[in-house]
This record gives sequence, C-alpha cells and structure tokens, in this order.
Amino acid sequence: MRIVRFSAGEDPAYGVLEADGSTVAQIMGDPIYAGVQFTGERFAIDEVRLLAPVIPRSKILGIGRNYADHAKEMGGEVPSSPLVFLVPNTSVIGPDDPVVLPSFTQEVHYEGELAVVIGRIAKDVPKSRWREVVFGFTCANDVSARDLQRGDGQWARAKGMDTFTPLGPAIATDLDPSDLQLVTRRDGVVVQEASTADLVFDVPTLIEFLSAAFTLLPGDVILTGTPAGVGPVDHGSRVEVEIEGIGTLANPFVRR
Repeated sequence: MRIVRFSAGEDPAYGVLEADGSTVAQIMGDPIYAGVQFTGERFAIDEVRLLAPVIPRSKILGIGRNYADHAKEMGGEVPSSPLVFLVPNTSVIGPDDPVVLPSFTQEVHYEGELAVVIGRIAKDVPKSRWREVVFGFTCANDVSARDLQRGDGQWARAKGMDTFTPLGPAIATDLDPSDLQLVTRRDGVVVQEASTADLVFDVPTLIEFLSAAFTLLPGDVILTGTPAGVGPVDHGSRVEVEIEGIGTLANPFVRR
C-alpha cells in the first residue's frame, strides 16, 4: 500500500495510491493514527497536488556516512556506530516543491536517501521487533550545504534550513528495506545508483540504536544515509530520487 497526502484544491487529505498510480482513493484522517478507512471518493492523479506524505510532529533523525563509498568520497571513515544529527520539521517540503538556496551558501549538494516513517511510540526497541514500530518508507533528499557544514562544525544549519528535506511522493507500508534499488538523477542524468543492502547500519540496527537514546513518536522520520555520487546543485537544477517500491521524488532548485 502506498499512502499519499494530497490537496484537491481544499484542505490536505490522505489517500491510497492505486496500483497503476493513476488514481488516489481518499481515506479518513491521518492513517498513522486512524488506520485506513476509505471515504469512497477517488481522484485522478493529475487532478491533485501531492504534498509531503508526512510532516513530523516531533523530529527528523539523520544518519551520516552510512554507506562506505560515500564516507570515502567525503574523505572520512565509516563510523563505528551510527552518526546522528537532528533536522527540524520546518525543512520538509513535498514533491515538485522548490528547494530554495539561500544567498549565504554557495556549495549545496543533493543526497538521495531512503526514509523511515515511525508509526507508534517506540523506546528501547530490539532489532528483532523493528517492524512493529515502522509505518512505512518514503524517498528523501537530504539537501546539504557543504560550506556551512565545514564552517559551522556541526550540521544543524547545513542540513536543516527551510525546504532542505524533500519527502515523497508516497509512504510504502508493505516494503522490505533490506535490498531496495535507489537511483538519483540530476537534470535527467543518473548520479547515484545503489542498493540499501549496502547500508553500513541497516534499518533494524538504526531503530534499536536511536530508540535507546530518543523516544520515537508517530510520524518521526529517520533519514538512513546516502550512497556515493553526491554533487552540486544550483538555480535551475532538478533532482529526482527514485526508490524501488516507493516511486520518484522530484524537486527543482531555485535561488532567492
């Protein structure tokens, strides 16, 4: 099942994207809290605007250097335990929304990633029970200002600015995250291509590690890290992140 959040010209609503991707069947309320109950209304996909499928009420937890090849290209070692950073929910945007590049950064990179959406309150979750707390998975672009990353010495501003966390287009609820193909395209050219099988710390490990430190709440998002192939974007760039079983998240980049 692929859950979307959309607008048909009124308030945002949730729906299930039907198998062929051409129709959205509306559901009642937020499915993370209310489950899936259909209203009977259906919309053609070209009649609606897809929004970010989740707006975290609490937090986004990012994981750095979680593919060995990316750690190498960034000149660092693979960490001995997950490298965690926090991102504010004000950074989230949806499919086709523009990523706005501020004037005070000149070195911004895309980072295609698998994102995990938490479905229930979770604390001290063992790896064997990770599935019980996950609602589903979506695509993410962990946009990063490299010059700010180096200058600030920590990553809050570099990765957490407004519009810097595109999510979407859907949350896939019945998906095995252990070996999904991830492809990122910049202006139509493939720049990242990997499998989630290459994650240094897989999804069960991340949930166990993170829930030991933080209480995970429904709607929280975990960004699992990006593979090698990151690179620059600027005004006029367009980046697509496609993950097997989820779909394609595409966003343009603009300067103020």
